[in-house]
Amino acid sequence: MKRNKLKVWDAPVRLLHWSLVASIVAAWWSSDRSGAAHEYIGYAAAAIALARLLWGFAGNRYARFAQFVRAPAPTVRYLKAVARGRAARHIGHNPLGGWMVVALLASITLLAISGWALGTDLLWGYAWPVRVHLALAWLLAALVALHVSGVLLTSWQHRENLVGAMITGNKKPPAEGDLD
Repeated sequence: MKRNKLKVWDAPVRLLHWSLVASIVAAWWSSDRSGAAHEYIGYAAAAIALARLLWGFAGNRYARFAQFVRAPAPTVRYLKAVARGRAARHIGHNPLGGWMVVALLASITLLAISGWALGTDLLWGYAWPVRVHLALAWLLAALVALHVSGVLLTSWQHRENLVGAMITGNKKPPAEGDLD
C-alpha cells in the first residue's frame, strides 16, 4: 500500500517555528509602544531561537542542521537550478532553506543581544546602538520576506503546500528524483 503522507516536521520544529513567527510579529507590533512588552517579547524570541538551535542538534532527522545545512558549492548549484526552474524537490529543507534557517536564527539572536545591550549602563544614551538594533530589525524583515517568497516559489514549483506541511508536519512521500 502506497503512503500518501510522510511525517517530516516534528512537533517541536513546528511549535518553535510558529512561536518565532508570533514573537517576531508581536515584537514588530510592540516596537513603537512604551512599556516592557517589546523587551519581554524579544527575550521570548531569543529563548525560542535558542531552543531551535538546540533542537537542530538533538531533534529528529529533518530537524538537524547536519541534514540540511549544505556546503556553498551545492547551495549555489541549487540556486542556479531554481533560477532555471529545475530544482530538485527536497524532503526536508532544500539548501537555500537550510541556510535561511541559519540566517534567521542568527539575526534573531543578534537582534535580541543588541536589544538587551540597549538597556545596559555601558551603552545607555548612545544613538549608534539604537541604529544597529533598527538595522538588524530591518535585516530580519528582509530575511522573512525572502523566506516567505522562497516558500511560495518552492510550493509552486513542486506543487506542494509547504505552509500546510509546517502546520501538519506532513509532506508528500519521496518520488523519483527527490532528494533527502
